[in-house]
Amino acid sequence: MIQRMLAGGLIAGFAAGLLAALLHFAFIQELILLGEEYETGALVHFAGAGTAGAEVGHDHAAGEAAHDHGDGGAEGSPLGRNVLTVLFTGLTYAGYGLLLIAGFALANQLGQEVGPRDGLLWGIAGYAAFQLAPAMGLPPELPGSVAADITDRQIWYFGTVIATGAALALLAFGRGIVPAVVAGALLAAPHVIGAPHPDGYFGVAPPELAGEFAARALGVGFTAWVVLGWLAGRLWAKESV
Repeated sequence: MIQRMLAGGLIAGFAAGLLAALLHFAFIQELILLGEEYETGALVHFAGAGTAGAEVGHDHAAGEAAHDHGDGGAEGSPLGRNVLTVLFTGLTYAGYGLLLIAGFALANQLGQEVGPRDGLLWGIAGYAAFQLAPAMGLPPELPGSVAADITDRQIWYFGTVIATGAALALLAFGRGIVPAVVAGALLAAPHVIGAPHPDGYFGVAPPELAGEFAARALGVGFTAWVVLGWLAGRLWAKESV
C-alpha cells in the first residue's frame, strides 16, 4: 500500500513536472535566452535609446545571432539543455509530489479525507508556500539581474517556506483564535525580517524583461502546482479505497 501511494506521488509529480517543462519552453525559455544575451553583453540595455524601432530590432537580431549556446557536449547544445530542463523539472515536481503524499497521510491520521478537490487545494497551498510567498521577497531572477549572497537567500527562502507551510497548516487544521493568531505571525515573520537584497541595483537586464519573466514563472508554477495537487489527490483517493 505504501509503495503504491509513493508511486502515485512520483507519477503525479513527474506528470506535473512535464507540464511545467512544456510551459517553460512556451513562455519562459525565450526570456531566459534573451536575459543571457544581456548578461554576456551581446545586447545592451538602452543601447537603442533614441533610435528608430527598426534599428533596435536589427540590433536585437544581431545579438541573437552572436549568442553562442555551444555545439560541443550535451550540456552546451540546445537539445542537451532542453533535456536537462525536462529532467530537472520532472524530478523537482516528483519531490513535491512526495511531500504532498506525506501531507495527505498526515491528514488521514488526523481524520481528514483527501480527494481530488482537496488535493487541488493542497496544490494551491504548496504553490503559496514554495513559490508565491518567497517570491514576495525574492522574485524569480532573470539572468543579468543582481542579487544578494546566495547563502543568505537560501536561508531566507527555506525559512519562508517552513513558516508559510506551518501557517497554512494551522489555518487548515487549527481550532480557535490562538492557531489563527500564530498563523498570521508566521505568515508575516519572513517579510517583517525582510529578504536579503544587494546594496544597489545595477543589473544589465531590462527591468521590463525581468518583470515579465517573474510574472510568467509564477503563472507556470501556479498551473503546475494545481495539476500536481489534483493528480496527487486523485491517485491518493484511488489507492486509499
